[in-house]
Amino acid sequence: MPSENFERSLTVGRSPEECWGVLTEVGTVAGWVTVVGEVTEVEHLAAYTAVLTDQFGPFKLHADLDITVTDLDEGKSISFRAKGQDRQVATSIVVDGTLALEPGDGGTTIHVDGKWNVIGTVATMGSGTIRKKADTIMEEFFTAAAAELNA
Repeated sequence: MPSENFERSLTVGRSPEECWGVLTEVGTVAGWVTVVGEVTEVEHLAAYTAVLTDQFGPFKLHADLDITVTDLDEGKSISFRAKGQDRQVATSIVVDGTLALEPGDGGTTIHVDGKWNVIGTVATMGSGTIRKKADTIMEEFFTAAAAELNA
């Protein structure tokens, strides 16, 4: 079962309040990552659904995810669990993550960390392939966050 921890930080020139407002606007943030399709807010800062679509070699992944906020310190940090599956390619995905904001001199540091697990057919592509996809997702998120929050 391919799984891996992830961690990355970015310092931007905006206040924690401004960062929180942007980073918790799920429709905006979902648009930053190409593999995230339709997103529905079930309950603000509590529950969401999303569709994850991507190509893994011969497999076309279309996973419906349920996203639950597991811990919330409003304005400072949010932890979540995204869990779902694609029944057609027999693949399950679980991502546990935390986004935390740390105020600093003239800006805010955004910390993101967590762990992902992939089980099933797509996992047969190997952890290296899945890791590259996960790294691409993180790169897209942080590139867009930097552009938005340093503008």
